[in-house]
Amino acid sequence: MAIIITDECINCGACEPECPNTAIYEGADEWRYSDGTSLTGDVVLPNGKAVNADDVQDPVSDEIYYIVPDKCTECKGFHEEPQCAAVCPVDCCVPDEDHVESEDVLLGKQRFMHPNN
Repeated sequence: MAIIITDECINCGACEPECPNTAIYEGADEWRYSDGTSLTGDVVLPNGKAVNADDVQDPVSDEIYYIVPDKCTECKGFHEEPQCAAVCPVDCCVPDEDHVESEDVLLGKQRFMHPNN
């Protein structure tokens, strides 16, 4: 399951540099699948969605930090626990019930984005 940042976020930014997948962005910031990953050009994501990794994507939130579900692996393959939740001073990084994924799926996403790790 991916992690979501709730509206209790105080925009401190502690979570953003901790994400090994560069899945966390400041509110209103555009993002790319290629940010912080090995992805480039046209790719088919593990969920079957075809994208160009270098294309700019619209922000998920305009107000608070947000996590891109397609890039979140709950830090599987890097850490024992989600680092965003570990450093969040207000505990607003919580499991996203709308994006439930097994550990195998999360590890598959991690290997897809970072095949050389």
